Formats: sequence, C-alpha cells, structure tokens
Amino acid sequence: MTHTPKLLPLADEHADVLHQRAQEIPDITAPEMQNLIADMFYTMTHEKGCGLAAPQVGIGLQLSVIEAEGNRFVIGNPEIISTSKERVFFEEGCLSLPGREYGLIRHEKITVRYTDEHGSQKKIKLKGFLAIVFQHEIDHLYGIMINDRFEDQEKARTALKFD
Repeated sequence: MTHTPKLLPLADEHADVLHQRAQEIPDITAPEMQNLIADMFYTMTHEKGCGLAAPQVGIGLQLSVIEAEGNRFVIGNPEIISTSKERVFFEEGCLSLPGREYGLIRHEKITVRYTDEHGSQKKIKLKGFLAIVFQHEIDHLYGIMINDRFEDQEKARTALKFD
C-alpha cells in the first residue's frame, strides 16, 4: 500500500522532545521510518524550511531531512566526525522558533557520517551553507536549539570581550 505523505504538527519550543537527546534509529528501512521520512519532507516543504529533524515533529529519533542547494538528504544517526578550525557567522532561523533569527558561529567545513534512507553508511564532507544546515539539524538530535547555542556563544563572546 502506498503511503500518502501527511503534514505533521511542529513541536513548539517548550516541548520536552526538543531539549533531549534523541534515540538512535534501529532500522531506517522499516516501513514506518520510510513513511516518517516522506511525512517529514512533505512538512518541511510545506513550512518552507530547508531542514527538519524528527524532534521538531515530536519524535525523539536521530533522523533529519534536508533539502538545500539542489540536494536532498536523509540523515539517520548522524555524527560529525571532523570540523574545520575556520568558522563562519550566519543568521539562522528555525521552524520551531518561527519569526526569530540568531546570529551563530558555525564550523565552515565538517565531515559527517550517517545512515541514509536505504540503510547505507555514508560519509560526506560539507562546506558553506550545507555545512551550516547539517550542524543545525544535528544539534536538534542532541536537544540543542539555536537560541541555546546563541546563549552559549554569547557567554563566550562576553568572556573574550567580543561584544
């Protein structure tokens, strides 16, 4: 039976699931996971986002979908395995924090290991906007929101007199 993608409700910023580490996915190829992936892409597109993590739709699993710069990614159980020393500053928004943007410092380049929607292990080197989107979505899987990261970075900037 074919699954018709449906719109999932977005968790608001106070939802516990957004502030907890998500659980690893045992089998990303399971039919219920494939349906969730379809629903997440549908929801992300409807909300005009470029990434969506499962915790943002109330599901505490290490799964994100990304569509940016002409590329589509499904990332299960992702891990950032290397980062560049070079940093970039970027104004980030979030579907779970509508209408707000935060200027964040991110690594300019990262390498990520993850499981794709077919259950294959992948390793990818990213830079620029895609690296920022991946870092943002992976943060969600560890219970970190952009406003949390902004506050953490603000303390560091203050300590280093960068305000």
